[in-house]
Amino acid sequence: MSGGAHEDVPLGPDNTPYDSMGGEARVRLLADTFYEVMDRNPEFQGIRALHPDDLGTSRDKFFQFLSGWLGGPQLYIQQHGHPRLRMRHAPFPIGESERDQWLGCMAEAMDEMSISGQLRTFLDARFAQVADFMRNRG
Repeated sequence: MSGGAHEDVPLGPDNTPYDSMGGEARVRLLADTFYEVMDRNPEFQGIRALHPDDLGTSRDKFFQFLSGWLGGPQLYIQQHGHPRLRMRHAPFPIGESERDQWLGCMAEAMDEMSISGQLRTFLDARFAQVADFMRNRG
């Protein structure tokens, strides 16, 4: 799936990552593409196995989370309360391998969507921080 090229809009006080990505449609596309990559790529079957067979709810919740996390509408908080990422992921074994698989899915999804430049640099760093924070095993 390709989201097509997207002009690199600089980040700034009046331009959130959500805005720079292109808003709701592009953020939803990132969540959808992330799970499509996870579902089809054998490299990522370790983390795919941690998810339900039907990824619909996972996609929706991830989109809602990304919306607010990237500076857009706080959809996840409105529907589910505070994300409490570590608490919600505590039942799942997340070590270096799972972290790296998650980051690989995200990198491939952003590649497919042609996310680049300042936005890509920012997102790569932020996603790496969050993914490492989620580790609960060695």
